[in-house]
Amino acid sequence: MAKDIFVYIDHFQGEALPASWEAVGAARSLAESLGGDVAAILVGENVGDLAEQAIQYGADKALHVEDASLADFRPEPFSSIVAKIASDADVLLMPTSGRTRELAAMVGVDLDTGVIPDVIEMDTADGAIMAIRPIYAGKLLSKVTIPVNRPQILTLRSRAFPKPEPDSNRSGAVEGVEVEIEQPVTEVTGYGETEAGVSLSDAAVIVSGGRGTANNPDLEPPADITDEKEQEIWRAQQGFKLIGELADVLGGAVGASRAAVDAGYIPYSHQVGQTGKVVSPDLYIAAGISGAIQHLAGMRTAKTIVAINKDPDAPIFKLARFGVVGDLFDVLPPLTEELKNR
Repeated sequence: MAKDIFVYIDHFQGEALPASWEAVGAARSLAESLGGDVAAILVGENVGDLAEQAIQYGADKALHVEDASLADFRPEPFSSIVAKIASDADVLLMPTSGRTRELAAMVGVDLDTGVIPDVIEMDTADGAIMAIRPIYAGKLLSKVTIPVNRPQILTLRSRAFPKPEPDSNRSGAVEGVEVEIEQPVTEVTGYGETEAGVSLSDAAVIVSGGRGTANNPDLEPPADITDEKEQEIWRAQQGFKLIGELADVLGGAVGASRAAVDAGYIPYSHQVGQTGKVVSPDLYIAAGISGAIQHLAGMRTAKTIVAINKDPDAPIFKLARFGVVGDLFDVLPPLTEELKNR
């Protein structure tokens, strides 16, 4: 029996998250095996161009709701709209983001169905989607399905599914949908800029640092830094400069362990782990990170993991494909230089 597969396109200020197109590609694969069409859902202001892009990335049709009051994401009207559009769907896919974690839960309540979050693989069984997701901090993989209620709602981990190439020759229906817009009870007062650079969630390469970035006693802080804690932070900042230089050469992003963030070495926006960002890059380099369980939960699905640590018994080596036992201050500069030359 053919399935109607809907995909919510998460976007911000006119640009779709790359993970949204990954979700469209995953929906296309499901439709090819189960039959049925792929419909993209877009909610916002001036999202017509994104609707056209959704067709190019693999959707058969794009349904969009536009209104000036929808310029900013707010969960109440967005969840109400998505629930109304997807009420007859068999499957609703969303990319995993801060917005869709909230949105998926609220749509699930509205439609009295379940939500399977952070999916990294999908299969089919008896006409239902069998989703695979990490549990217990990524130590085990769980197979989950929603056997009765419809739609099955799944959020897909960023970079877990391949992003399709857009095809400008694809054609499909782009339809505006008229629905009653619920008045929000929240207000967006503004946005704050974070540091520029490659997004951790979208990065193909991530170079992360931990407490080890501060462990170089040969570095002498400036004379005006006399407080021991401030000296420690200064040393860590020198370590993260090396992390950043390697990341720049590789076109990647800078990550950090929770220990480094808690110690004040680097802002929280760089934190990788169970309480930070969960990432799935092609290459993850962990320098001066021992491998606490909450950090491993955030990066263990990386395709290739390289660990650099002075302690040969550090837990990170059990997960790493390649390991270097050494001081990051000795290893990173020549590694960066060699990569520059290449």
